[in-house]
Amino acid sequence: MGLFGRKNTESATTTATLPVDPALAALTGDYTIDAAHSSIGFTVRHAMVTNVRGSFGEHEGSLKLNGSDPSASSATIDVKIASVDTGIGDRDNHLRGGDFFDAEQFPLMSFRSTEAAQLGGDKYRVTGDLTIKDVTKPLSIDLEFNGTATDPYGNERVGFEGSAEILRSEWGLTWNAALETGGVMVSDKVKLNFDISAIKNAA
Repeated sequence: MGLFGRKNTESATTTATLPVDPALAALTGDYTIDAAHSSIGFTVRHAMVTNVRGSFGEHEGSLKLNGSDPSASSATIDVKIASVDTGIGDRDNHLRGGDFFDAEQFPLMSFRSTEAAQLGGDKYRVTGDLTIKDVTKPLSIDLEFNGTATDPYGNERVGFEGSAEILRSEWGLTWNAALETGGVMVSDKVKLNFDISAIKNAA
């Protein structure tokens, strides 16, 4: 079942009679991301030999899904930078400080979608504006639609998981340290990971 669709460029005679999947149309509505059952994290190479993984424990966002016209769907996410957690307190404090995110001056990282396209099956690419510190640049996130469910409390849920890669230097995160053996302490490339569960708002 598709959720986001690429706009069809074929003639009106071939698109005017395309039926709308009733199950897809039923997803139309506004959703709130359930932070307790979602995760936003990252993976970055450390000292050229291993990966450090972390996550942001506090975030909020919304989805506006239009099953009858998927191109009209959109998403917003705001992440509280101070909630970064890599499992090491000193490292987390370094990330919050001026060498990296400067969480006191720039408390939020945000994403605002601008378009979406279907890659095939339940795989999609959502493109939007990612803001870190005072820099806003385009970002494309590859997502898989995991389906829908009604939980034991009667909430209608949708689920997505996906990832994207960025060069942190493009958002002004340039701190590094040279290694005696060559290379640097922290790689420029960072993988962002998303696992999203969202609840449909009451009508």
